[in-house]
Amino acid sequence: MQVELRDLRWAIVASQHRSLRRAAEALNIRQSTLSRRIRELEYRLGAELFERTNGGTHPTLIGREFLDIARRIVEETDAAFSRLKAMSNGQAGRLTIGVYVSLATGNLRATLAEYRRRFPGVGVHTVDGAHDRLLCDMITSSVDVAIMTISYPGWDGHKLPLWSERVVAALPERHPLTKKTVLQWADIAGEPLLVQQRGAGPEMQRLLAIKLDPLGAQRFLHQDVSVDRLMGLVGAGFGICPILEGATGARYEGVAYREVHDHDGPTRFNFAAYWRETNSNPALQPFLNLLRERYPDLSGPTG
Repeated sequence: MQVELRDLRWAIVASQHRSLRRAAEALNIRQSTLSRRIRELEYRLGAELFERTNGGTHPTLIGREFLDIARRIVEETDAAFSRLKAMSNGQAGRLTIGVYVSLATGNLRATLAEYRRRFPGVGVHTVDGAHDRLLCDMITSSVDVAIMTISYPGWDGHKLPLWSERVVAALPERHPLTKKTVLQWADIAGEPLLVQQRGAGPEMQRLLAIKLDPLGAQRFLHQDVSVDRLMGLVGAGFGICPILEGATGARYEGVAYREVHDHDGPTRFNFAAYWRETNSNPALQPFLNLLRERYPDLSGPTG
């Protein structure tokens, strides 16, 4: 037996108004049309749903049971369509973002906070990883967008330049270099350097090689741990850890931060958003729109 959702809605309205005439007026249809549809519905069910008297239209015992079920069906259907519509508009669903920098502070944290404020119905899932892993995850659509440094020339998808972050040295707080307000690369040459193997660690080591190799052999202490554990090693005096400024929002016992400068100012890493045109997740476009709003790409043509 097939029952249209419209019939359920009309039956509910009829029960609310207790009058087929008033219900038809509320629905903006003919009373005869409403009466005929309810009769057909009763015929399909094999039971009388409404008792019609001079005093109005009242649900029968079976009619009340039917209306309870009808209301649940209509409410669940409306809620399901609302969820689907929200998902199609990017207002609900799930967005997976690849990151490999700390969210303790900085632009990425601020962007995610604003995205959460605007789109509370979207669940944000973050995935940590190096360039190669995140790029592969985007190809398989397990990651929707990745926020990474600009250093991958082979990417054939879309890329949006974003912000830059300064390089900061995390030092044991009793280290002699903490007496300086700003460090030069020559200041940390020869010091034991803690380098993270995950996230931005490999790129940081490439930068260290460029800056420090001309100054002699360097002591790299590779660590396959998270940033907070690295900071624990720094605080314990194991060495200096070059990090990006986004990781300086957290304070660790025994750790001090100092910017590292080149001759012309702070050393910076430039960041970009990477994604694939074939990604069909509706939640992606609003996130990209937010990035463009906060960090407009000034490298392309205007207008």
